Amino acid sequence: MRIISKLLPASKMKLVISSIGVLALIAFAGLILFEATKAEVIIADNGNKQTVKTHANTVGELLAEAGITVGEHDALSHSEETKIKTGMEIDYETANKIIVSVDGIEQEYYTTADTIEEFFKDNELSFADRDDVSHNTTDAIEEGLHIEVAKAYQVTINDGGREKKVWTTGTSVGELLDTNKIKVKKKQDKIKPALNEDVTKDTSITIVRVEKATEEVTEKIAFETEKKNDASLLEGTEQVVTQGQEGTVVKKYEVTLENGKEVNRELVSEEVTEESTNRVVAVGTKEEVQESNLVTLSSKKPKVSKSVSKPAPKKSSKTSSSSSNSSKVLTMIASAFTSSCNGCSGYTATGINLKANPNMKVIAVDPNVIPLGSKVWVEGYGEAIAGDTGGHIVGNRIDVHVPSKDAAYNWGRRTVKVKILN
Repeated sequence: MRIISKLLPASKMKLVISSIGVLALIAFAGLILFEATKAEVIIADNGNKQTVKTHANTVGELLAEAGITVGEHDALSHSEETKIKTGMEIDYETANKIIVSVDGIEQEYYTTADTIEEFFKDNELSFADRDDVSHNTTDAIEEGLHIEVAKAYQVTINDGGREKKVWTTGTSVGELLDTNKIKVKKKQDKIKPALNEDVTKDTSITIVRVEKATEEVTEKIAFETEKKNDASLLEGTEQVVTQGQEGTVVKKYEVTLENGKEVNRELVSEEVTEESTNRVVAVGTKEEVQESNLVTLSSKKPKVSKSVSKPAPKKSSKTSSSSSNSSKVLTMIASAFTSSCNGCSGYTATGINLKANPNMKVIAVDPNVIPLGSKVWVEGYGEAIAGDTGGHIVGNRIDVHVPSKDAAYNWGRRTVKVKILN
């Protein structure tokens, strides 16, 4: 200024100072006018509000001035082309990237929702209460959140023959049964698949309810008929000396039931509570002697003589030999048995199913006396097959098969003729 003052006369100096003052005033006025013409706008950046003054013409220009870049999935209350107006409030929210996995299939989402519930609603995602969702719907949304969903499916449980369908999202068989309050006896019931196996959509669970019970059965013991020779009775006659008395035996069985049906019966013990009494029959052996008087007409006194029977003609040796070769006759003690009893299998030692053939003529023999498979004829019984054995059938003993217990009692025990036919 001093240099200028030396160069310029005083009058001109005053003029210059005045001009500078005017320019400064104009600049200051312009600055005030510039500031006065700015629009005042509120920007809410992810909830953080700030008031700015701007000469920007559009929302996009304003956000650029504020250093805000709007992404494809971000939320903006106004389009970027919207003209700026004083008093405008612009809301901007950055979208969070989350992943939703449904039954192992992943999908990416971008959302500005605050909670999972809002996110599901915005994206029209709905899941049933029985589905397994990894997060609560009230949880807040965060960047990179991974929501896993296992959708429930139905499986069938056959519990002791009764079927029911239950929902599951995949677990072990044991856990599924516990969830549905189905109790099993692990050491007794049969469960398929095993309790530790995983449940899938194709799984069907079967529970066989196994129960064991003890059952007492009282059975009759048939009496045997015992025959004794009696020389005081005529041959061919019989007389009951002692009436037979049935005995009783109590048998205990362990019975196995599966789903209420008997599958096995095992004899545990048996106790004879009353012994049977044999029926005794006296068999006459006394021979009857018949005499007749023959009167001979002559001049002498009549002579009394015993009639003499004429001997029967002898058979040829050829016929006798043939008869002895074709059959063998034995005298044997015969009792009776039946296959229609509790615990009886019904199969003979040679594999004959007597339960399927209750009227079949079969006898139990000692194979050392009568070979198994032989065809025989039994007095009072008829033709039969030697098809079974027995612990008490030794020597000249046989058991004849009859269809019922009553028939066995009626047969009793007797001495019979047995002819081996082949």
